[in-house]
Amino acid sequence: MTVSANKKKRATPLRAQILDAALHLYSSKGYFNTSIHDIQRSADVAMGSIYNYFAGKEAIARALYDDLLAQMEALVDDVTAKNQGSYAQGRAMIRALFELTEAEPDMVRFILNARHREFLIDEPGICSSKPFEKMRDIVINGMQHGEVRQMDSWLAASLAFGPALRMISLRLDGMVPTALPDSTDELWDMTWAGIKAIR
Repeated sequence: MTVSANKKKRATPLRAQILDAALHLYSSKGYFNTSIHDIQRSADVAMGSIYNYFAGKEAIARALYDDLLAQMEALVDDVTAKNQGSYAQGRAMIRALFELTEAEPDMVRFILNARHREFLIDEPGICSSKPFEKMRDIVINGMQHGEVRQMDSWLAASLAFGPALRMISLRLDGMVPTALPDSTDELWDMTWAGIKAIR
């Protein structure tokens, strides 16, 4: 199969239909509690259609993981391109994550809560993925330009984005009743107070 044909195959509506069904099931029931037959029934496709695109349940999970991380990376790139400086980028990043959580809870739940290394053995931890490394770069750049106080970069990233990620988890668990974007400014201002450079 040529590269262009392979790209076309990846982009088909039927493939997306299968991945959407798998995402919902993996997010609501968990990977290990979801069978290939569950995905087939939820997607309302023939079993042969699934195997035309994927070798099995793990291949679906891997494709889903890759697709969602690519979307996350595009989101981070968009935020950093449209905002200047760590304060503005960090705030916009949290706002974007909060909006994504409200719009696509299954996607965010799969990215943040699934135990990927249990079924995608060869994948590094989620925090080592490109989108999360690029989020860390926001605070690294802030340290380099005197906006963020000097500290270990992972500590800085945890302080910058950890509270927002925890709020997302609480929202997905039904503990936070209000829409997350409403909390962006208050949360980021308190977070920024903890990491900003003291002048």
